Amino acid sequence: MTHWYEGPLAAFDIETTGTDAEEDRIVSAALVVQDVSGARARVTRWLVNPGIPVPVEATEVHGLTDALVQRSGRWPAPVIEEVGRGLAEQCMAGRPLVVMNSPFGLTLLDREMRRHRSSSMARYMENAPFCVLDPSVLDRHLDPVRKGRRRLVDLCSLYGVVLDGSHDAAADAAAALEVVRSLGRRFATTTQQLTAAQLHARQAVWHAAQSRGRQEWFARGGSRVAADPAWPLRPQMPAVA
Repeated sequence: MTHWYEGPLAAFDIETTGTDAEEDRIVSAALVVQDVSGARARVTRWLVNPGIPVPVEATEVHGLTDALVQRSGRWPAPVIEEVGRGLAEQCMAGRPLVVMNSPFGLTLLDREMRRHRSSSMARYMENAPFCVLDPSVLDRHLDPVRKGRRRLVDLCSLYGVVLDGSHDAAADAAAALEVVRSLGRRFATTTQQLTAAQLHARQAVWHAAQSRGRQEWFARGGSRVAADPAWPLRPQMPAVA
């Protein structure tokens, strides 16, 4: 029997103009598809002219300058359509989607769909079995007492995954995919008892609990920062009258 972590997976990642999922824009995206563990992956990349300036602070993270995306990037509307269809195709093919910190990445993608396609993630996925595996949520639940940071680069170091070019969408997606496979193997006594679809459902519960823990931690430090429990993406904010 082939367990889900050895079988077909797809991974998605984006680079953006900033860290606000409601207002920032996609400047690059990548979809990495692997039919079985160890097989050569198929990679699709998109470079986007977001229609707004790329801040210097964002460029310092991912290296994509405003001049570059204006010169070589495509307009968002057709890219968002291709991305939406590409993710839906993977789900229809039964490949779980690996998305690191999915409430940020998928929420921002959903807002771009609404902005440029008058659509939504739910609409693209309405005929597809939407199944997400988030390395951040899985790692926090399966190894809750471990100290230290849990960024993608930290998880790669812990699980022995090569991250060839951090903050490149394709490199990050490929690394997140391998982290999920390694997580599955390391915690096989738990993960092999569940299907990817069952893990998707449980991650929503696990993330909500993790968010409550972060909220309590923020409160003890006097911070008013809110930790959103929604997963794998946040609901659309209601329009202000």
